[in-house]
Amino acid sequence: MTAHHFGNMRRNMAAIRPLCVTGRVTKVIGLTVESQGPPASLGEACWIGTQGGRHRKLAEVVGFRDGKILLMPWEGLEGVAAGDSVEPTGSPPQIPVGPCVLGRIIDPMGRPIDDHGPLVGEMRSTPMIRDVPPPSRRPRIRDVFQTGVRAIDTFATCGKGQRLGIFAGSGVGKSSLLGMISRHSEADIVVVALIGERGREVLEFVEKDLGPEALKRSVLVVATSDQPALVRIKAAYAANSIAADFRAQGKHVLLLVDSLTRLAMAQRELGLAVGEPPATRGYPPSVFGLMPVILEQAGCVGDGAITGFYTILTEGDDWNDPVSDCARSILDGHLLLSRRLASENHYPAIEVLDSLSRLQSDIISNEQAQPISQARQILAIQRQYREIIEIGAYTPGSNPNLDRALRIYPELVKVLRQPISENSPLATSFDALNRALATP
Repeated sequence: MTAHHFGNMRRNMAAIRPLCVTGRVTKVIGLTVESQGPPASLGEACWIGTQGGRHRKLAEVVGFRDGKILLMPWEGLEGVAAGDSVEPTGSPPQIPVGPCVLGRIIDPMGRPIDDHGPLVGEMRSTPMIRDVPPPSRRPRIRDVFQTGVRAIDTFATCGKGQRLGIFAGSGVGKSSLLGMISRHSEADIVVVALIGERGREVLEFVEKDLGPEALKRSVLVVATSDQPALVRIKAAYAANSIAADFRAQGKHVLLLVDSLTRLAMAQRELGLAVGEPPATRGYPPSVFGLMPVILEQAGCVGDGAITGFYTILTEGDDWNDPVSDCARSILDGHLLLSRRLASENHYPAIEVLDSLSRLQSDIISNEQAQPISQARQILAIQRQYREIIEIGAYTPGSNPNLDRALRIYPELVKVLRQPISENSPLATSFDALNRALATP
């Protein structure tokens, strides 16, 4: 056969369009749709044709069982019937990235939900799920990330590319603290993932906690509590993908995820729906496999960095529940919000003695480390003798260290308290700490 014949054969084969094989819905159980075919891989997006093919629902392959495909729709299951067609797209879900998303509120598929029309500006599509950067591409964290919050910048100093968890019970100021960080931090871009949030609190966070100026450099990925578990999970992936795209451009990105607990609950719903056995307190193993995949995306790569703050809703103020324990073992530090401090109108309600930044000693100077150590000692002494002082059982002059702590403690409280609208640069924060320690 001549080269001419080979050339004709190649052109003829290229002209043949592949046959699209569709499957059929056979069963709907709980949150999942069971389908006979089509050939599809895990994570692939598919279209379910409902009402005789007049409408379509986007779904994703989440598992396989007895030769059948298990799908979970991105929308509700209403309208799905036995015999509906299932058509593969041949690829996992994509999301739009670029300057077009700044200042916008979008869903995990990248569709605007802020009533401001379609996305406008430079736009391109990227896979929603990205590979975690390899360890060899991660430089050491050496630079301080200024949050503008005195309690964090002094007692739990964060570095560019670090990941910190905010652990708290309900109603102690997690959202307000995230708003302060997003407003006052030195990041180029802010990406916020609101996962399982109450619908009414989305605009409240935007208008009250974030503010119009911070919104201009921010993008919010929102999946409210009423949406399917798969959508809530993908909100975390979408936020990670958007942040990673900006990082690849050399930007310093602040990633705020609220909350990891609701993400774990969504993964629990999905895992149990596809037949995973419950393990620790009802959480299937996939929950603890998902956590590092989400958390490890943050960090420094090349000239860019993603600094992550992740809220963890502690059940009954229990810091050792499975989700909290897993997150704390992966993160580079934690901030504990105290209900006692919140009840005393002490905001942000950060219990600095129980908070920790694992990289603090590597990124601050000795001149900054000394006042932090002194302040921690004073706060520890005050905590140790708190009950004795409150019942009036202590006689002044009996313990010189305690007497000094009692003089300085009220000044330290003033340093640690901070209005939401106040921005405190790093140098100003340490100056305030030194002045408090110099109290006669």
